[in-house]
Amino acid sequence: MSVLPILKWPDPRLRETCAPVEAITPEIDRLAADMLETMYDAPGRGLAGPQVGAMVRIFVIDAGWKSGVPAPQVFVNPEIIALSEVRQTGEESCLSIPRETMLVSRARDVTLRWAGPGNTRSEAIFSGVEAVLVQHEMDHLDGIVVYDRIDRAVSPPDSRPRPARS
Repeated sequence: MSVLPILKWPDPRLRETCAPVEAITPEIDRLAADMLETMYDAPGRGLAGPQVGAMVRIFVIDAGWKSGVPAPQVFVNPEIIALSEVRQTGEESCLSIPRETMLVSRARDVTLRWAGPGNTRSEAIFSGVEAVLVQHEMDHLDGIVVYDRIDRAVSPPDSRPRPARS
């Protein structure tokens, strides 16, 4: 396994929509393992393919490792099936935008479908911190960064220039 370089804002690749993973190959399994190692090294709780220059629909999360309960998860070609109407607002940070924290409003619960290692198919409901992580990483796969999700009612507008979306 290897620690991969993490792209930093405003790298234009962070605004690109990622392509589906065609097949879960040994290369994709290795990418997932490298992404987990990179995430832990950063140290973060989520990391998406485009953040390491892999422009495919893959992300990893581990909501519990910082509190001593590791539970690494790999998501390939994830799809949001449903978002709850109930919202939660909380602080989010991003490994591609170091040293910044923003208030973001997200759905409290998310139903997600995805493929995992060994091409296993899964569907689950995520709540709380895991719901935030899943939505944040899904955004990366669609070229959306946390700046786009700032809750303007509680955060001052951000004046940083952003590259145009493609």
